[in-house]
Amino acid sequence: MKPYLELAIGFARTGVTGYGGGPSTIPLIEFEAVKKYKWMTEEEFGEILALANTLPGPIATKMAAYIGYKVKGSMGAAVAILTHILPSIIAMLALLGVLYSFRQSPIVSGMVQGVTPVIGFMLAEMAYRFYQKGSQGLGLPKNLMLAAVSLVFVQFLEWHPGILIAIVLSTAFYIAHRKEQAIKKATDEYMPVREKSS
Repeated sequence: MKPYLELAIGFARTGVTGYGGGPSTIPLIEFEAVKKYKWMTEEEFGEILALANTLPGPIATKMAAYIGYKVKGSMGAAVAILTHILPSIIAMLALLGVLYSFRQSPIVSGMVQGVTPVIGFMLAEMAYRFYQKGSQGLGLPKNLMLAAVSLVFVQFLEWHPGILIAIVLSTAFYIAHRKEQAIKKATDEYMPVREKSS
């Protein structure tokens, strides 16, 4: 029962405090999944985030589904999704009329303007940590080159980020598969030589 309760509390918090939509919720989900409850490592979270970006639909809901499934299977996924979206739906229905009445209010406008830099900082901090992980895995030159290519395709050529992520994942899978085949072939060629010499 405890894992279900932890999923419910963790994803209810991300649903309530995730102001600004899916991307702004990702650092909050990372805090709950990696730092607070330790359902996964930071590396695994980064891999899930990359995969979720290639699939259609709201990213926060996909992350909730995957993490819930990892913790407690299908029922865990259902608990994580429902507790993530229900608080937002209830709050939105309750506050919609009030916010609409005060949409021209400088107080509401000031609230939005005040929260925006915080969300930007949270996303920048998470991006920097992913950049550090990429530099450790790929090396600084390759990481910078990949970042520059991504910037060109997404910002200037207006590619959807999901397409770029799918291409990078497919390429990485192909390269890893080729390396694995080469290692296996070298091992198969080396083993008969050892058997003959013995």
